[in-house]
Amino acid sequence: MLVTGGAGYIGSHTAKALRQAGYRVVLFDNLSAGHREAALGAPLIEGDIGDVDAVRQAIRDSGASAVVHFAAWLAVGESVRDPVGYYRNNVMGTLATLEAMAAESCRQFVFSSTCAVYGEPVETPIRETHPTLPINAYGQTKLAVEHALPHFERAYGIRGIRLRYFNAAGADPDGELGEDHSPEIHIIPRAFEAASGGAPLELFGEDYPTPDGTCLRDYIHVTDLADAHVRALAWLEGGGASGAYNVGTEHPSSVREVIAAVERVTGRRVPYRPAPRRPGDPAVLYASARRIRDDLQWVARRPALETIVGDAWRWHQAHPRGFHTEVPPG
Repeated sequence: MLVTGGAGYIGSHTAKALRQAGYRVVLFDNLSAGHREAALGAPLIEGDIGDVDAVRQAIRDSGASAVVHFAAWLAVGESVRDPVGYYRNNVMGTLATLEAMAAESCRQFVFSSTCAVYGEPVETPIRETHPTLPINAYGQTKLAVEHALPHFERAYGIRGIRLRYFNAAGADPDGELGEDHSPEIHIIPRAFEAASGGAPLELFGEDYPTPDGTCLRDYIHVTDLADAHVRALAWLEGGGASGAYNVGTEHPSSVREVIAAVERVTGRRVPYRPAPRRPGDPAVLYASARRIRDDLQWVARRPALETIVGDAWRWHQAHPRGFHTEVPPG
């Protein structure tokens, strides 16, 4: 399997899960956001997904029969400020990857999509049949690729599974992998930073129409998310049809609930301060996971918020500055 963006957060966890499932895995990453250490010894080809020839060569050299595609920009707020960059990387880069696959007769594709394709929910939990009306450029770029995939299947025989993630969080329970972004944009590691003496955590909006006024999100453990990719590949290998699947726990948590969980796990107070709402942030997002349960036999095995936070905290304690530093045991 060729895993694009395989040295990044979700990509590295999925590459590990694929190897544990018996697949031979080759990573393809430009290391703009990924980390060489996250490869865990798997072959890593440095390259850019926008370079069709480089992707073709990687497919050819690895003998890949499938591509698991993570390489994308992912910050909602940034996508509102820089739609040109997001369309160039997320849409044009993915189309270049698909072009390379078509040229090399590589016909199985698992695509890292997002719940942001839905926009403001008109019903919850959100099912895959929900209207797709993104309210930010990030979600729109992912939906643009989703719309392209049926055409690539008709023309080139590339079958694809679109996994619509909700909020990926946590870390590898074995302690080998974790979340290391620069700058860090996700709430749990930012709460750790605040609890460890860093700047107070910003609460982006306290006036949402939710029980405590903060956004509600469906936090999915990154290892559960990785397992969904393994099952998606098995589905395609067994002749399963292309399709879109939500990956979530079906249980939303508010920002305030996340803060409380971090305080319980760490035993430390999380200083925070109110901040304006971020553009493009819906009030409530949580999944119906019935389709992925029925078709792929996937269920979240580590769904509890405290488990997610606990695994992430162990990684943070051992790697307070990410992959490049490690605190010896004891």
